[in-house]
Amino acid sequence: MAQTTLASTADQTGEPATRRAGRRAASGALAWLFVAPAVVVYAVFVLLPMGRTIQYSLYRWDGIGASPWVGLDNYVKVFTDPELFDTILNAVKLIVYFSGIPVVLGLAIAATIRRIATSKLAVVARTVVFIPQVIPLVAAGIAWSWLLSSTGLINQMLSAIGLDGVTRAWLGDFATALPAVGVIGAWVLLGLCTLLLLAGMSRIDPALYEAARLDGAGPFREFFSITVPSLRQEIGVCVTVTVIAALASFDIVYIATQGGPGNTTMVPGLEIYYRAFVERQVGVASALAVVLMVLVLVFVLPIQRLTREESS
Repeated sequence: MAQTTLASTADQTGEPATRRAGRRAASGALAWLFVAPAVVVYAVFVLLPMGRTIQYSLYRWDGIGASPWVGLDNYVKVFTDPELFDTILNAVKLIVYFSGIPVVLGLAIAATIRRIATSKLAVVARTVVFIPQVIPLVAAGIAWSWLLSSTGLINQMLSAIGLDGVTRAWLGDFATALPAVGVIGAWVLLGLCTLLLLAGMSRIDPALYEAARLDGAGPFREFFSITVPSLRQEIGVCVTVTVIAALASFDIVYIATQGGPGNTTMVPGLEIYYRAFVERQVGVASALAVVLMVLVLVFVLPIQRLTREESS
């Protein structure tokens, strides 16, 4: 019976089944050969450091001497020490600025640019909006530090219109330091969100807008009934990227405030740096890093799932 099946298979395809199986195995081996360098790099530079971080988080270690086992004590400290837990809260607060502002403003700006797409002004607008994305974050942090200083351009403009009572050192005030950092992050991410949303708008069928106009829909009705629902995937990408940027923020905060005044702008990434390389609390820093990784997954995975479900 097996010989009959093999013979019929060979007759239909022109080659024996065993030979085809061998060719498939060779193709699979060749595919793994091409993938192997990327797998090795990923394992060495991502998986191995991740595993070592989890290992260090279970010890009390100063990076040099003995490392006694402490189990989950470092994780308990992350959630019970106000100085450590507040860094997580600050990162969550930054999501409002890093994610909310760029996505909402990006939708409005992209819709405006789309309406003037045939004019030269649209090209200029796209370029100007995207410039912050290509500026190094260190340079952006320094520039905004000058702008928001007590004698900076922002306060000079406020004084010029008679609002001297509002002026302050925006990055040095306990009440405004974190929102000021959030505004810097929103400014940096606005260009990326705008271009992603603009690219999504370009694939929307113009016939939908024409049908809506024939039914008497105005610009706002078109925007909320056609544009926004058609951009679910792009909005999901923007929210994902900006949420990760908020939770993993480091360079802007380090350059602009270094976590001050006090600890009002301290974020997990900066706290990990100080704990590991300044205070030599490698175990605590590793535990906070693991918590940060889990926090990113907690925020990002539901966003991705919702985006896929709505798209399907």
